[in-house]
This record gives sequence, structure tokens and C-alpha cells, in this order.
Amino acid sequence: MTLPTCPDALWLNVSPSFERFDQKLLGCLARYVEVAHWAYRQTPDEPSSLDIAVTLLHDYLKGYDRPIHLLGHGMGGLVGLLYARRNPHRVKSLTLLSVGVNPMVDWQAHYYAQLERLPCRRRQVLTQMVYSLFGHQARPLLPGWINLLEQDLLHSVSPHSLLKRVSLCPSSVAVPLMVCGGEEDAIVDPTQIQGWQPWLKKGGDRLALFSGRHFFHALHPHPVANQILSFWGTTNNLLVAPQGLRAVP
Repeated sequence: MTLPTCPDALWLNVSPSFERFDQKLLGCLARYVEVAHWAYRQTPDEPSSLDIAVTLLHDYLKGYDRPIHLLGHGMGGLVGLLYARRNPHRVKSLTLLSVGVNPMVDWQAHYYAQLERLPCRRRQVLTQMVYSLFGHQARPLLPGWINLLEQDLLHSVSPHSLLKRVSLCPSSVAVPLMVCGGEEDAIVDPTQIQGWQPWLKKGGDRLALFSGRHFFHALHPHPVANQILSFWGTTNNLLVAPQGLRAVP
């Protein structure tokens, strides 16, 4: 049996509402390498299970005959992390965007914690989350942003709820690792990115902080792509000068 042609890299997405923020970065990467897109779409009748997503990812990757670069933002990156820990022989490298050393911390964990703690309505908490994720927004635009977050609450694979918040102990990963974050990210703040330092392997693993909030890669796709391509060893002369980047020593 002939195995399918293996792409160079695979972008992981488990939050369909947020796909729009990935497109510019993927377009930049696709100019230099072949990037495939893998997505998991949870239906209302399914349990919110990261294990299901990881199992389905394995079903997809076992069809290829060589390891592949995995990368993803937020919960997509977490799925890649869980997979790489279980199946390192199938992963050439792992790139995490907005995934802290406590990798279960996402915007939904913050949302449910505030909803439980603050004496205000759900919509007010969602409005605050809009400001945390995207900065100040004009009032006419708020309903659209709130609807975006409500859709993610319904369809993403995040394991958090009002009843419980899930955690995962920090640990290393056997494959080459790059972790990227936003300097103004209120969800996965720079201390969460810096917290990866004790778990990095010498000689190859990297941390990088970029100007921006949680979706920094949407605002600065070129410098983020430059750093990822450099990490992969693809080329030294890339898209544009990497403005907005601060490498973490």
C-alpha cells in the first residue's frame, strides 16, 4: 500500500471560532514549506475530551511514513503537546503558541473562574474577556466579539466548565520544542512562557515573546513565521525583518 504524501508541518486547530486568526501565519509559512491543516470539531452530543482529539490525531498521523512538525495555538497546541508526549517518534518538532508551562490555562479557564467569583452577569464577564483577549473595542463591535467567544464555549474542546477547572502538571517533551507568546497576553502571560525554561533541552529548544495579546500571531504573522522557519532550519533569509520580537534568553 502506498502511503499518502507527508506534508512538512501540520497546524492543529480545535477551536473553529478562532480559525480566522491563524490564516495569515499559515499563509506566510506556506510560502516556504507544505503546511497541512488538521481540525477537530466537537458536536453538542460529544463529551469535551482531549483524549478523543489526541486519538483522532494519531489516526491521522499514523498514515504517514515519517515524523512531522506539529504546531498550534492555545488548545490546538495543547493537543499537539499531549500527542508529542505519547508518540514522540511521530513528531519532528513541536511549536506552541500561547501555551504556558501550565498548559491547561486558556481563556475559558479564566472565564469560568471570573464567572464563579464575580457578582455579575455572564455577558458582563464575556465583555471583560473580549477586552482581555483583543483590547479595547468600540461598543457597536462588542456583540460580534461576544458571539465569537460564545461559539468557542459551545464548540471547542476546552475541558473547563463552571463546575471544574482542569490542570496539568508541567513537564518536558522529548521532541525539539519552541514556545511563543504575546508580551501583552493577559491569558497566558509572559511568566507562563518563561516558566518553560527549566523544561527546555539544551542546544535546540527555544522561547520567543512577540508584541501583542493572546492572538499575537494574527497581528505579527511575518516575524512569527520567521522564527518558526528558523527553528525548523528551513532558511536564514526569510520574509521581513522580525519586528515586534523579543527572544527569551
